[in-house]
Amino acid sequence: MKHSHCVPAFVSKLWALVEAPSTDNLICWSQDGCSFLVQDEQRFSKEVLPLYFKHSNMTSFVRQLNMYGFHKVVHMDAGLPKADSQVDCVEFQHENFQRAQPHLLGLIRRKVSISRGVKEGGQVPQVLIQVSHVRGWQDSSDLKLMALCRDHESLWRELDSLKQNYQQQHKIIRKVNGNTFVNYINNNIIYVYNNKYFGNHYTNFSYPMSLFFRL
Repeated sequence: MKHSHCVPAFVSKLWALVEAPSTDNLICWSQDGCSFLVQDEQRFSKEVLPLYFKHSNMTSFVRQLNMYGFHKVVHMDAGLPKADSQVDCVEFQHENFQRAQPHLLGLIRRKVSISRGVKEGGQVPQVLIQVSHVRGWQDSSDLKLMALCRDHESLWRELDSLKQNYQQQHKIIRKVNGNTFVNYINNNIIYVYNNKYFGNHYTNFSYPMSLFFRL
């Protein structure tokens, strides 16, 4: 890796992790190579993280990504219902973390907090404060969007359940209506047959429907 002496240890390990073919089933580059995907968070945290870091905590891993400027990619179809066999997948992106571009890794730096900047520089420019506010607003918006996506997915599942119940009830109603119509036809056939051959004295006497077709 070029300029490896300028690359933070976390970023260097992350690059090696995403590049490793042996873990492609759990973490790999996206199709365009501008981001990376974690296929199964639970398995990834238990099976892969301990191999590169001193923990197996997915939350800590995501926190470190945020500290180095990585952002979680939220897709517009995140709220749609998924198949039972489909595994949850999360995607992270950084403008300087791209496939086949290791020379950009040296540009990735850990964020400097406002309080630390005040101690070191004495005064933080107003621009940095505004940027911090914008990032805070962006993170809050991402969380709200993810919550809306989860609610949307829940509504889709509830709607699908209601649709299935409606179809089931509709089949039952059609079956009941069909039986009622057959009984109505049978009763009228018996009534006509009895009146034709026996008069009103035998109107309650039942005959099989097959007799009607021999009239």
